[in-house]
Amino acid sequence: MISMAELLSCTFLVFCLLLQQKSFAQKESEIQLYAHEVPNALKSTLPERAKFSNNGQLIALSNVINPRLLVFRPETPNGTAVIICPGGGYRNLNIENVRFIAHRLMKMGITSFVLTYRLPADSLMIDKSTGAMQDVQQALRIVRQKAGDFELNFNRIGVWGSSAGGHLAAMAGTHWNKSYDPKSDTTGLRPDFLILAWPVISFRAGMVHHGSMLNLLGKKPTEQQLSDYSADEQVDSQTPPTFLVHASDDPTVPVDNSIRFYQALKKHKVSAELHIYEKGGHGFGISPDVKNSWMSQLEIWFANRGLIPANSN
Repeated sequence: MISMAELLSCTFLVFCLLLQQKSFAQKESEIQLYAHEVPNALKSTLPERAKFSNNGQLIALSNVINPRLLVFRPETPNGTAVIICPGGGYRNLNIENVRFIAHRLMKMGITSFVLTYRLPADSLMIDKSTGAMQDVQQALRIVRQKAGDFELNFNRIGVWGSSAGGHLAAMAGTHWNKSYDPKSDTTGLRPDFLILAWPVISFRAGMVHHGSMLNLLGKKPTEQQLSDYSADEQVDSQTPPTFLVHASDDPTVPVDNSIRFYQALKKHKVSAELHIYEKGGHGFGISPDVKNSWMSQLEIWFANRGLIPANSN
């Protein structure tokens, strides 16, 4: 027969194990983008689809109904913030990849906000081509509104995007003078800098990532849409300073996307830095094992622009 002391000991042990399991499965801190109604949204009975790792971390999202920010805050914030737009061809959001990026930025003292934006779907929104833009613009508003809470410099808030997320980030940097939410103005919508990793930039023949364009604009985009959504064609002298990285052997998004955006920036005398690697494919360097890579060059770029201390490591 088990004594009362043994029973209490076993109960305590089970409690500790459950608490530990809950800790492993704990989500990152979240900020809702919209306090009330989500603009441009249709009511849906379908739930968001989420994929989790064995330890409870979010890996991927699709069918996003509730756009929000996942917050990654360093112990000692240096005042710089980055809103990160995950890639996924405007079909899903690859959260696992950008979590690694967020942790690398945290080591530099940068506060990261991973944006879980709405993915284009006629069943979820009135105009599927504008939902993601509404969300990234609202993210900029929210982060600037909460700059004091997170010890951020109001004028050091940038946007990062990878692949299709790079397209969204580039759009945020070239369409900031237009509010995609008719109930809001353009105050605070211009990012202070852009980071574009193997980005989708142009929807023109020879460079377009067809999946991204199809998901966002449908099968028959108009000439006006092709121009509006080709970010290189929307660059002007007020486009934010930009860091670009791409691999020349990228089989998914041609490297010409980054080259075209860089050329447009230089034409308008916007500060820009482009790193092209001979090999790497699509999405290279996204691994916890990467120590010295293009992100080391990005760290130098941050320091040169006064976004992190020069001796950051």
